[in-house]
Amino acid sequence: MNATPVPPASTPPAPSTAAPGRAPSAPSGPTPCGALPAAAAPAQPAGSATTARVVPASRLVAQPAGGDPLVVLALCAQWCGTCREFRPTLERLAGARRDIVFAWADVEDDAELLGDLDVENFPTLALFRAGLALHYGVSLPHETVVARLVETLAAAAPRAAAGLPAEIEELARRLSQPDGG
Repeated sequence: MNATPVPPASTPPAPSTAAPGRAPSAPSGPTPCGALPAAAAPAQPAGSATTARVVPASRLVAQPAGGDPLVVLALCAQWCGTCREFRPTLERLAGARRDIVFAWADVEDDAELLGDLDVENFPTLALFRAGLALHYGVSLPHETVVARLVETLAAAAPRAAAGLPAEIEELARRLSQPDGG
């Protein structure tokens, strides 16, 4: 009996699930995102309002935290796979340190809040306290490294970091004002 070989089934590429005007999702990876995005799985949900400890950046402007706590702001992009990996790390850190405010800003959705701040690689962390920018830089989703940075800055007296862009210093001031002013 001679069997006729059957060619393997070809699966057509899946259509983009990106919202109009948005870049499609990028694959997750061990390095910060900065290259052109490629198709991948949709972003993980942020969690329900009762379980999520990482707040939207817009809430920082609407209701600044009283008492000058440390604010850890993740500057990310919806299409960035590494950013999606970063979200659970921030959620765990936020659950462990309820005295610190953890927030998430999508550079496209929160463009008005971020102003002229130019974020080139994702994810980028900005840490603030008392209207001062304490840190601004690219970060991988390595929980122990991020935790060490957060712990170090939480324990230290607020002191503005030198050499940061004026836009991040302005964002620090705006986030410390009651009306986002």
